[in-house]
Amino acid sequence: MTNPLLADWNTPFGLPPFADISDDDFAPGFDAALDEARAELATITDNADAPTFENTIDALELMGEAMHKVLAPFYMLAGVDSNPAREALQRGFSPKLAAWGSEVSMNPKLFARVETLWNKRDDLNLTAEQLRVLELTRRGFVRAGAQLEGADFDRLKEVKERLAVIGTQFTQNLLADERDWSMPLSEEVLEGLPDFVVATARAAADAAGEDGYLLTLSRSLIVPFLQFSPRRDLREVAYEAWVARGANGGDTDNRAIAAETLKLREERAKLLGYKDFASYKLETEMAKTPDAVRDLLTQVWHPAKAQADLDAQKLTEMMHADGINGDLEAWDWRYYSEKRRAAEHDLDEAAIKPYLQLDRMIEAAFDCATRLFGLQFAPITADLHHPDARAWDVTRDGKHIAVFIGDYFARGGKRSGAWCSAMQSQQKLRADIRPHVINVCNFAKPAKGSPALLSYDDARTLFHEFGHALHQMLSDVTYESISGTSVARDFVELPSQLYEHWLEVPEVLQKFATHAETGEPMPADMLKRMLDAGTYDQGFSTVEYVASAMVDLEFHSGDAPADPMARQSEILDAMGMPPAIRMRHATPHFAHVFAGDGYSSAYYSYMWSEVMDADAFEAFEDAGDAFDGATAQKLETHILSVGGLREADELYTEFRGRLPGVEALLKGRGLDNVA
Repeated sequence: MTNPLLADWNTPFGLPPFADISDDDFAPGFDAALDEARAELATITDNADAPTFENTIDALELMGEAMHKVLAPFYMLAGVDSNPAREALQRGFSPKLAAWGSEVSMNPKLFARVETLWNKRDDLNLTAEQLRVLELTRRGFVRAGAQLEGADFDRLKEVKERLAVIGTQFTQNLLADERDWSMPLSEEVLEGLPDFVVATARAAADAAGEDGYLLTLSRSLIVPFLQFSPRRDLREVAYEAWVARGANGGDTDNRAIAAETLKLREERAKLLGYKDFASYKLETEMAKTPDAVRDLLTQVWHPAKAQADLDAQKLTEMMHADGINGDLEAWDWRYYSEKRRAAEHDLDEAAIKPYLQLDRMIEAAFDCATRLFGLQFAPITADLHHPDARAWDVTRDGKHIAVFIGDYFARGGKRSGAWCSAMQSQQKLRADIRPHVINVCNFAKPAKGSPALLSYDDARTLFHEFGHALHQMLSDVTYESISGTSVARDFVELPSQLYEHWLEVPEVLQKFATHAETGEPMPADMLKRMLDAGTYDQGFSTVEYVASAMVDLEFHSGDAPADPMARQSEILDAMGMPPAIRMRHATPHFAHVFAGDGYSSAYYSYMWSEVMDADAFEAFEDAGDAFDGATAQKLETHILSVGGLREADELYTEFRGRLPGVEALLKGRGLDNVA
């Protein structure tokens, strides 16, 4: 029988035929697709004709279509619905893909053709987009090591292959720790927990095939437990299990992997002529240098820590008033902070959640996109990767723009967190290809027949990931290599963080925050209190984030630490880390940094983008309307549609007229007046 991964897909919008694909299809499909890609590469490198843009750069852009058809659905499945077979396939694919990457990016014959084109670029009569693609292609070859020779050339290939292997292992270890830990909750323990937490714990037990109630390491369950459980002893057990992911000893311990990763990255950078990995990585980002990143993080750290210290005093007083002596601990912060929020802002999350239904928040995200960019969303029926997933046809003025897929609920085989990816990216070179974009979240799945309810933070996450999706869906370039989110890492979070601001526009929630049982809109006073509390506890959240970003930066600056855990402690001690707050992502479960090198030396990028997103939303406020059409058009024209067509600072300046300072960020977090 024909492997469905290699056949033509007669499906709605050319989506993968998941119902026809089995795990057994992936390995032979990959091998056949890799052989095809190698033949395509040989056609380019062995071409006796002089290099032209068409027979070299265009050919490179078009190479590997069969591999994409195999790997796009595979890696999506590996992330959202893993199983032992897929994990084994991942481990097998990783070194092969790393080797293939080196075959291309370190190919001397191919680089010679690219270099010839670069040297005579002024005579080629290229469009601005073609010149940009040529520039980025050459830069990618140089940074991949194409100019190295001899032992250095061979060693760099070995380093990259090893990094791919241990990055996969890091991810799978973390998933195993998250999947394998749970704590049964007795009826007695449930006392004091809101109904939505109890319902979520019941649903977790059902999903595990157990009776009663279960606490898992799913963020959408463990965070509410830490917020609301009066049982300090159980909060400590749960919290310590949560932060111990990847550091439990045995086969799933990630500490040795982290140390090896940092050492190999240092070696990689030095082979390429850089003093350390941070200098190598940041060269192509907006920040450019480690010192620029350090400066931003330091500017934010001091007011954030000052606010956190003030908050810690108040929370300690509350704890002592409960008769608990001693110091405020990390497993106490969320519990007393929630109590303080309820008292100072008259906010009860249990009362708010029924107004934040998942389906209504999806509608809200869509409605904002309609008002801003004229997009329409119609549900479509297709065989998707999981029964929980759903899909929409995205159109504008009757023209198909994209397929959008949402996969919102936590489950055992799904890695934690939230993300956006494109199973098919926009391009015009091969044909007028429109993207297939997926948003993945880990919201608590409700009991059957009940609506899914979100926290306000969950709703922000939904809007955040949909902002990434818009960046993919509105892309309008010729070359896939610069389409959508193919931009600097510290620029890619701008569209996502900017889109969060529309959740804060009162008229959006006035329309879509309706009660799950009564259908009534959120009361005006509750809405105002919720929005007024938007900067509540920003000392805590900023400190835990900046601590992670600074540890990431310092790990990759200078010599790689032999003991990353000891170095982590040194960095946090030097910063004066408040004792009751820990890093958002401790080293053994810092997947952003160690599951691959996407965010390595670049976890700061969320904050770098936040400097811009706060300023960018002010453009709408300056226009007097959060949905101002002219400003939305500028945003699409200069940022959302052009991908990596120009350097990020140029794109932002075209939109806003200037680059922003850190002031808008501090104001947005309520840290601008902290002593």
